[in-house]
Amino acid sequence: MRDDVVKGHLLDELRFARGALVWKLDGLSEYDVRRPLTSTGTNLLGLVKHVATWEARYLGEVFGRPFPGPLPRWQDADGSDLWVTPGETREQVLDLHRRAAAHAEATVGELPLDARGRVPWWPRPDVDLFAVVVHVLADTTRHAGHADILREQLDGRTGEAAAYERPVDAAEREARWAAIEAAARAAS
Repeated sequence: MRDDVVKGHLLDELRFARGALVWKLDGLSEYDVRRPLTSTGTNLLGLVKHVATWEARYLGEVFGRPFPGPLPRWQDADGSDLWVTPGETREQVLDLHRRAAAHAEATVGELPLDARGRVPWWPRPDVDLFAVVVHVLADTTRHAGHADILREQLDGRTGEAAAYERPVDAAEREARWAAIEAAARAAS
């Protein structure tokens, strides 16, 4: 299969996953996009920041193409790439996300899929572009799934994009929850 076909498919999937992740912020207050929603502090805007940071690193410096601008620190004990400080605005994080995506797509566009890179923190650090794009796609999709669950906890909204969203029917959801709970109890 030709590189351009594979690249096109991978980038289409990555764009969709990025869009799903960012869409989870839609209509939420500053507090709701920033507040910790798990015991480890995971929050929606922090997930966007994390995905942008790592996409810029993996599809930038791993291939000798450093991101043109400062990036949040990473691998800190406080997980600082997973939450947003009061001094960082939503627009700054979304701008970082857009710029990281553009930089990553330029890397994918300009290099062949067998281009060699190095990820020093991986057990097998010598990699090719194809493997790293698949890794970034999987990671972005994973975090979009986290965001989907977090958003559902906040206000019940679910889905991958506005086009696929169904209105929240509380009675339907309550009945489904009750049926699933009854099945779990019956199996235990």
